Amino acid sequence: MPPSTDLHFVLFPLMAQGHAVPMVDLARILAHRGATITIVTTPLIANRFKTVISRAIAANLKIQLLELQLQLAQVGLPDGCESFDALESSESSFKLLRAIELLEQPAEDLLRELCPPPDCILADFFFPWATDVARRLNIPRLVFHGPGCFWLVCMQVVFSSNVLETVKSDSETFVLHGLPHRVEVTKLHVTGSSKAIMENQKGFWSRAIEAEKAAYGIVVHTFEELEHEYLKELKSMTNRKVWCIGPVMLCNRDGQDIAERGNKAAIDERDCMHWLDKREPRSVLYVCLGSLARVSTRQAIELGLGLESTNQPFVWCVKNETEELENWFSGFEKRVRGRGLIIRGWAPQVLILSHPAIGCFLTHCGWNSTLESICAGVPLVTWPFFADQFLNETFIVEILKIGVRIGVKTPVLYGDEDKIEPLVKKDDVKNAVKRIMEVNEKGKQRRNRASELAKMAKIAMAKDGSSYENISSLIKDITETRH
Repeated sequence: MPPSTDLHFVLFPLMAQGHAVPMVDLARILAHRGATITIVTTPLIANRFKTVISRAIAANLKIQLLELQLQLAQVGLPDGCESFDALESSESSFKLLRAIELLEQPAEDLLRELCPPPDCILADFFFPWATDVARRLNIPRLVFHGPGCFWLVCMQVVFSSNVLETVKSDSETFVLHGLPHRVEVTKLHVTGSSKAIMENQKGFWSRAIEAEKAAYGIVVHTFEELEHEYLKELKSMTNRKVWCIGPVMLCNRDGQDIAERGNKAAIDERDCMHWLDKREPRSVLYVCLGSLARVSTRQAIELGLGLESTNQPFVWCVKNETEELENWFSGFEKRVRGRGLIIRGWAPQVLILSHPAIGCFLTHCGWNSTLESICAGVPLVTWPFFADQFLNETFIVEILKIGVRIGVKTPVLYGDEDKIEPLVKKDDVKNAVKRIMEVNEKGKQRRNRASELAKMAKIAMAKDGSSYENISSLIKDITETRH
């Protein structure tokens, strides 16, 4: 039996799927060790996880969901904008961050009423006030990071060196010095955003960084074997305890938990698996650009034409809902009938990626999706949009060597996609898919490397693995602080 605990952890996940989904998985991992877990979030996010939490409670895990209302009107957001994927534009993200800041006092009031009282606050990096609340409650605060160690180290280098101030243009390439590998980037790749957005959020980032420096430790959703050099750098740079606890999606053993990870799928998972069962091993391209990234109708059509031209079977998760695109789809679906499966809405991604028919994943390079692909041993075609995604692409392609770039060089922020011409043309899709599926020596090396990483991920999460032991170490440390 694993070491057990009676600690009470209170978790504050960021209102974004790529952050909330792994934190809910982590909640169940801690609960399996005997901990009492309280997840505090907005009604919208809570509703997405009620079914999986209900199953956990039915399995005698001590987990509860508590809701806090955001003061949306006070920051200028309409009702319902409780999550980053519900926002109409990237400018609105600053308003949502402001609403999150206003949760400090309601959250503290809630925590003071909890029974048993909390022993530890585990809050996303984007909750800087959690450090102050933890100090007032005289308990440790752990900072949760959705992205991995490579991105965190790159950002540490950027902030500590002021290198961006010496770069003349957004498109000029420069080297991030002092890293284990040569990492060449542009200003836009580092910021993953526009200059205006970064300036708008500079004060918030500064507060979050200072709050992390004062926190007890850092929890990163990754595993040591994947990023051991960058974990070492991160520990040295932050002078903080760091626990790598992933890939947490591997805690999902129940079929429903796997199929509904993050949200209820827009397709019956049995129908999806039945469709994949008919395909040859490693022949299917899976296409999903995440919960936040959006594409214009014109860009979606270019992507569809590119998929059509590959002659590969594919599963395409589509988020667009415009009349023009639906009209185009009527002819497209006829042309690709038999080799193209269209999912409109949330896809059972972990289930799809784990199917032996999947040969590659065309992804936005969100860290959650990256880890899910690594766990499945599936190579990637990389199409970053914003935030950490360009640096994740560098890690995937140049350091892990399990991916191929589609060729995007500039961020596209949500709300801006209809203002620009499509950045990815149908030939870009065709050429990238051709390269990732190629059967030459390079293609073989990518697939073998992806398979090796999948084995490492499973070992890390299994009993006595590095992530398993890190959870034990975390519990031991927090127990000692209580005593």
